[in-house]
Amino acid sequence: MHEATFHIRGGVPYEEATRNRDITIELWCNNHCDLLHVKGHVTDEVQNEIAETVGIEHSSSSQPGIEETVEGDSEQVIITSQCLRPHTENNIESYLAEHDCLLLPPLRYERGGKVVRVITLDPENLTRFYQDIQESFRVEVHSKRKIDAISQDQPMLSVESLVPDLSERQQEAILMAWQAGYYEIPRETTTEELAGRMDIDRRTFEEHLRLAENKFIGALVNRLLNTRGPN
Repeated sequence: MHEATFHIRGGVPYEEATRNRDITIELWCNNHCDLLHVKGHVTDEVQNEIAETVGIEHSSSSQPGIEETVEGDSEQVIITSQCLRPHTENNIESYLAEHDCLLLPPLRYERGGKVVRVITLDPENLTRFYQDIQESFRVEVHSKRKIDAISQDQPMLSVESLVPDLSERQQEAILMAWQAGYYEIPRETTTEELAGRMDIDRRTFEEHLRLAENKFIGALVNRLLNTRGPN
């Protein structure tokens, strides 16, 4: 099996939204709508381009009709109202089908273009695919290799992976510590003071706080390890 990664520019969706911006949009097509994983600073221009193209069903934007979001540090998950494919001409899928190639989702939009991972059994298919799309787009080949297995791309942000299962007391302890400036440098409060506000002794408060911290650090380290992959 053979795999190649292409960066395609010239009339592709979200080209303006990602040009000269530190932002990446990953797209999973679900036929009736798309799931977008947006990493970076999401400006009004980015939100507007998505909304004008396919509509936004769920997002953190305050635009009318938008209901909810799943959001992290510089990351968002957006569910669109419609699938992008019918709204675009000269889709990449037609070139893939013609040359017996397959697309590995997600599509990724960045640096004013679209990044696609393509696999095929015959390396000549990749060559013909590349030659064909050059007639309509500006194309860069990022990589081309023979593979024995398909590697998973970087996982999408998971709310569950970043927000661990905390007890009610653990949530109360870590939120109170954060809000009171316990994690500031220098610290603006002590565990003794925070324990008094929760009406428990200092040792019990510190146990709640340590357990909450350990769960958060474990979740973040696991995500970092999954992102880097095996050494």
